Parts: sequence; C-alpha cells; structure tokens
Amino acid sequence: MTSGRGHDRLERKLLSRHVQLIAIGGTIGVGLFLGSAHAIQLSGPGLLLGYAIGGAVIFFIMRALGELLTYRPVSGAFAAYAHEFIGPFAGYVTGWSYWLMWVSDGMAEVTAIGIYSHFWFPETPQWIPAVIALAIFYGVNLFSVRVFGELEFWFASLKVLTIVTLIIVGLTVIVFHIGHLGATAGFDNLWNHGGFLPFGLFGVLLTLQTVMFSYGGVEMVGVAAGEAETPEKTLPRATNAVMTRILIFYLGALTVIMSLVPWNTLRTSDSPFVIVFQRLGFHGAADVVNLVVISAAASALNSGLYTSGRMLFSLASEGQAWPGFARLTPRHVPAIAVHVSAFVVLAGVLLNYVVPARVFVWVTSISLMATLWTWWVIVVSHYNYRRAVRAGLRPAVKFRMPGAPVANFAVLAFLILVVVLLGVDHETRIALYVAPVWFAFLALSYQITRRRVSTPH
Repeated sequence: MTSGRGHDRLERKLLSRHVQLIAIGGTIGVGLFLGSAHAIQLSGPGLLLGYAIGGAVIFFIMRALGELLTYRPVSGAFAAYAHEFIGPFAGYVTGWSYWLMWVSDGMAEVTAIGIYSHFWFPETPQWIPAVIALAIFYGVNLFSVRVFGELEFWFASLKVLTIVTLIIVGLTVIVFHIGHLGATAGFDNLWNHGGFLPFGLFGVLLTLQTVMFSYGGVEMVGVAAGEAETPEKTLPRATNAVMTRILIFYLGALTVIMSLVPWNTLRTSDSPFVIVFQRLGFHGAADVVNLVVISAAASALNSGLYTSGRMLFSLASEGQAWPGFARLTPRHVPAIAVHVSAFVVLAGVLLNYVVPARVFVWVTSISLMATLWTWWVIVVSHYNYRRAVRAGLRPAVKFRMPGAPVANFAVLAFLILVVVLLGVDHETRIALYVAPVWFAFLALSYQITRRRVSTPH
C-alpha cells in the first residue's frame, strides 16, 4: 500500500526475478524436502495426482489474484481486496490471520534452524543458532526491500538448484541405467508396487491437506505487489511463471524420486532426497540436504518477517491496527511492524523449547487454516470484482482468470473439502478446534477497534 507521501510510502524496488523467487521460495520448503515421505506412504505414486489436482486449483487462485493485482497492486493485497469486495470485517480477519500464519511459521522455522544445526554442532544448545538466525533476518528486514529481495532470491535459488540437480541426475540414471541404482530404476516403479493408486482415491484425498499446506506461500506475490517495479508487467508474468515452475519442481522431483526408488521402501523418518542421493553414491548427501533444509527454514523465516511486517503496515493504513505500524523508516521499511513480529517469533523459541511437540502441531494447524482462509478470500473477492466490472463500477483488466465464475465455485468447493479432510486425521483435527477460537477473538477485537476508531477524540 502506498499511503501518505515521502517516507510514508513503500518503495517499488522489487524486480520481476525478486517477485517470482519470493513466491517460489515461500512455497518450496521443508514440506517438500522432508514432509513428502509421510504423504508418499499415505497414497504411494498417487501423491502425484494429489499435487496435480492441487496445482490446478492453485492455478485458478493465482490467476484470480493476478487479475486483482493488475486491477490494483497494493501491499497487503488480500486484506485490501477483502475489505473492498467483501467487507471491512473480512479485511480485518484476513490481514490479522495472514500475519498470524507467517509469525507461526516463523516460530517453527527459527526452532528448526536450531535443531538442524545440531547435525554439525551437537554440543551447542539449539536456542543459540535459533536466536542468531532470528537476529540476522530481523536485521535484514530493517534494511531496504531490495536487500530482502536479493537475499530471498539466492535462498530460493539454492533450493531450486538442489531440485534441478536431482531431476537431471535422476533422469540420466533412469534413461541410461547408470550405476548400481540404474539396474532397478525406471518409470515402471510408479505402477509396479501395488499400482499407481495402491490405496485408491481415498489415499489421494488424505494427502490433500499435505499438498495444499505445501503450496502455501505461493500467494506471497500479492504481499510484494506494493513494492514491485512496473507491477502491470511484473505481476502477471510472475503469476504465470511461479505456477509453471512450482508444478515442475514438485511433480518433477517426486516423479524422479519414486522412479529411482520404489515408494514402499521409503521411510517416513527419512528425507526422500537424502535417500536418493545416498543410493546414487553421493556420500555427502546428508550434509548437502541438511544445508538445503536450513536454507529453506531461513528463507521461510526471512519471508515470514517480511510478510508479517507488511500485513501490519496494511492493517494500520486501513485503521485496523495501531497507527504506529504504518510508520516507515527513511529506507521505507515498516520497522515497528517488523519489531513486533520478530518479538512474537522470539517468544515462539521459548514455547518450542518448553512444549516442542504440541507447539509444532498448533502452529502448522493455524498456518494451514489461515492459508485456506486467504485463498477463500482471494476467490470470493475476484468473483465480486467481476460482478462490479459487469455493473460498470470497476475497470476491467487484460490479465484475467479463465473459467469464471464456474471456476470460482469449483475452487471454493475444493477448499471446503480440504477443511473437511482436516477432521479425518486426528493429528490435523486440532485445526478445526483452533479456528473458531481465533475467529471469535478477531470478532471481539474488531468490535473494540471499530468503536475506538468511530469514537470522537
């Protein structure tokens, strides 16, 4: 959002490559490198179908978001569009929920950095690397947005390089049967061990919450909209490119992994990437993947502080949070908003130390529910925007989501299905308990905030 003038404006310093890699970096993370093993055991190669279906849904969500961003590129886009096309309360809930999502992710990621650092420094207390990482990226987010964009670009590039290396080396082994793994590698591994759907379509359904959680973060392109150079060109290009690359990375990497190694030999306790690199004869696989996982966690922490700070800025600009969050430094950074977000993440380090298992479930559940809410808001806002265009109340744009309004209703139905599936697994069911409490709290705080704003001083 570019409210005010002078130092009160966010600067448009993010280039196209920054915006694209920010969205890719926010999506490709620990869920792919470590969490895919559990999903593979639930559905076998059918996981590919789950990612394809989820990717198709994300395509329509991103195209809807791209159309809205082309219409009005603002920082904190989801909250702004919810406020404009659904109502003030929807904007309030969206902004605060998305802030909470990334702060919660930050709590998990900063602790993960401490845990993964034990691989090289087993005697070092995990809170030390965790605090060091938080301090580094807290400092990074206080510099100009161009510094954040460059750092996130290289973090995302490291993850992309790892996946591309796996795909190229894996395809070479599969096609030319190189090495000891080449003797058993082949695409027929995708259907020779119980079939492509060993657990039927129900197994695929059980993975949808994992799939959609993995895709969470792709909408970050909307948060960066207010600081993108030439948004009318950058944002449509970034929206299309992000979707294409993410589908290649997810579907490509998992196809190669399950073609190299039969899916039923993968253990949930190990990263499929580590197993494949080890069996390929890459003896330093554990070190490489550990470095990549740490960079993935660092990238998510970096993105989380950036996103949460911009959401507080947007909320304050709309009069839905303390006005101090809208103050910018001479570098055009919402420093107070970043301070508060970093402090909450720091509190999460303590919580993860006291009750690590429970806090992890809590934060991932909150993150997923907030993500689903954000996607719901994007689709509904787009539907109402199109209605406003037809009524002549809003200008039409060239970059449009195909299939509307049927696609809008199909996506909403799918998101409802994912919420229902959260209740099937006892490990994710807690999300259905947390969500009503959170929304009730927001309803109460919204009434207090509205009275405070409307009361004359």
